[in-house]
Amino acid sequence: MWICGRGDGVVWRRAAAVIGAASLLLLIGCEKKPEGAKPSPPEVLVADVVQQNVPIFEEWVAQLNGPVNADITPKVQGYLLKQNYQNGYFVKKGQLLFELDPRQYEAEVEHAQATLERDQAQVARFQADVIRDTPLTEQNAIPQKQLDTDKANLAAAQAQALADRAALDNAKLNLSWTKIYSPIDGIAGDAKSQVGDLVGTTTKMATVSEVNPIWANFNISESAYLGQAVKISQFIRTGRAGTVPVEYIQANGEVYPQKGHIIQVNREVSSSTGTIQVTAALPNPDAILRPGGFGRVRIQTSDNQNALLVPQPAVIEVQSQYQIIVVTAENRALFRPIKVGQRVGPNWIITEGLKPGEKVVVEGIQKLQLAAASNPEFAKEGVPVSPKPYQATTASAAAGSN
Repeated sequence: MWICGRGDGVVWRRAAAVIGAASLLLLIGCEKKPEGAKPSPPEVLVADVVQQNVPIFEEWVAQLNGPVNADITPKVQGYLLKQNYQNGYFVKKGQLLFELDPRQYEAEVEHAQATLERDQAQVARFQADVIRDTPLTEQNAIPQKQLDTDKANLAAAQAQALADRAALDNAKLNLSWTKIYSPIDGIAGDAKSQVGDLVGTTTKMATVSEVNPIWANFNISESAYLGQAVKISQFIRTGRAGTVPVEYIQANGEVYPQKGHIIQVNREVSSSTGTIQVTAALPNPDAILRPGGFGRVRIQTSDNQNALLVPQPAVIEVQSQYQIIVVTAENRALFRPIKVGQRVGPNWIITEGLKPGEKVVVEGIQKLQLAAASNPEFAKEGVPVSPKPYQATTASAAAGSN
């Protein structure tokens, strides 16, 4: 017989509550699930296989260069007195860039001028002798030999005067070369010579580059060239090479806003690299693009008629083998081998293994791979799925289009 005191009633009540809760949990845990209940199929996002004509683009690494890069080299020797432009600024054709010490060449001009005037005086004297002696010879007052000597002296003096004039012109030309001008419109680079330097005919003082338009040089393989050789030859013969549009993708990945065009194809394939150089001209009015820069050129090379397109995330690549997951009309996902072509924007061209209008899984692929690995029967029957439409994000589409 259990005898409890007054305080033991509280203990009994608490014990009864605990036992009741445990019994309720036990009943719930033992409750059977309805017969035939199955886990719900996994939800996946699917997209339709789209058939359409697709322009095919190819890209090559390109380096920018100015059509003309003029090395500024003095034609005379002298000390540099002044630089008349700011490094990296635009300059115009005929703009003064540098000034050399002119004093030596000014002295040479004065000397040549004096020599010419002296010899011109000699010409005048010998002309007077010929004029004076001609009638005297006719009158036999003086021998013919004297007149012949006068004429010979006059001819020699005239020849010397011509040589003096040429020397004067050369001295003036040398003096003019102490001022060095830009031969083209363009951007003048950093000066390599400083004020006070002694510069000469082998000194490269600076470089001025034309930048509008600017050239993008790129090399394509011989096989790629041969694939387009007929079209290229037609363009060259008809003068339509400039009608081929070219996009330029800058080093930061942004597409240059203005399109260029092909202007030339080199005459030969390089024996060392097996490539041929192609040049495109790009409008560059604001000098955004500079010589020496690297980027990529993109050119449409062909059209793929009735191509089958799927989003790139739908393609599974394993050891250079490609698969895709097709959703049947019964909402079962089947793995199928495929062959792929080029990537076009956010999509991939499928060349074999799909039909227009089929649906493929774009998101949820990993869940289906795990399900197929755990149940071999799914390889034949397919994995049951709950398909939902796939919508490409704006960011993904924008990234793919680039």
